[in-house]
Formats: sequence, C-alpha cells, structure tokens
Amino acid sequence: MKRTLKYAILGLVHKEEMSGYDITSQFKQEIGQFWSAKHSQIYPELKRLTDEGLIEYRTSITGAKLEKKLYCITAKGTQELTDWLLSPKELPETEKDEFMLMLYFSAAIPKEESKRLFEDQIVKREEKLEYLYESKKSLQRLDENLHVPGSGQFGHYLVLSRAINREESYIIWLKETLALFEE
Repeated sequence: MKRTLKYAILGLVHKEEMSGYDITSQFKQEIGQFWSAKHSQIYPELKRLTDEGLIEYRTSITGAKLEKKLYCITAKGTQELTDWLLSPKELPETEKDEFMLMLYFSAAIPKEESKRLFEDQIVKREEKLEYLYESKKSLQRLDENLHVPGSGQFGHYLVLSRAINREESYIIWLKETLALFEE
C-alpha cells in the first residue's frame, strides 16, 4: 500500500522546516483543498519518516521551556520525493462526497427537504468559493510570478485554480438541479 501521506509530508518539509503543528495546520489550510490527514496520522508518519532517514529534526526551545521538533528533509528524502513526483499516476479512486451519497438515497425524504439540502449546499459552497478567491488574491500579492511554471508558488497557484474551478462547477450544477425543483 502506498503511503501518500508520506509524500505530502516530504513535500511540505522540502519547502521549509516545519514543526508537527505546522504540518498539521497545512492540512487544515492549503493542502486541505485536496488532501486530508488528521493529527493522529501525522505524528506516527513523522516518526516513520525519521526512522527511515527521509527526514530529520532539530529541537528548538520556545519561551522558557517549551521544546518543539523542527523537521527538514534529508537527501534520501528529497530523492524519494523526486522519484514519487516523476512516477506515472493512476486515476484516483472516486472521491468520497457524502452529499452525493445522500442525494442517491434522497427519494426517502420529502421533496421540500431535498430542496433544502441543495439550498444549504449552495450557501456552503459559495462561502468556500469566496475563501478560495481571497486565498488566490493573497497569493497573487505575495508572488507576481505566480503564473510561471517552476516559480516558488506555481504549484499552490495550480491547486487553488483547480479548487476554484471545482467549486464554481459544483455551484452551477447545484443551481441547475435546484431549478428542477421549481418546474
């Protein structure tokens, strides 16, 4: 079984030195747009990566006594990340979407309740889309070469662009489907 979390963490610490907390935060922010991992998954993976010699850490003292580990990638880890990045990828498994699962069984609830589900999803997706637009604007202020392949933030730009496209498309579909309830 491929440990994809391994590569996500290697990619993060390749970009910059990070604590376990920093890595966990990334899964709640930028990476959370396309991949998820929980605190309970991240820390055991950090230990495995350290044991395998793919990352290493130094201990930093914050404040009076607070110690934290700052992880960075090793040469072996960089090679492992590079090999993974250059390997051909299969199409991903079907994405889990609880809302779609609910819709599949929606004949079990009244039409008005189904309509309410769509209205609720539209609000939530529009809020998420606004957040993505703001994230992209912030990124553009930080890096004027954002659109240039190979630039420092190009990958982040691509992921944000895809996330925006995904949400815009989902909202269009939700609104078109909601209109069917009006017919």
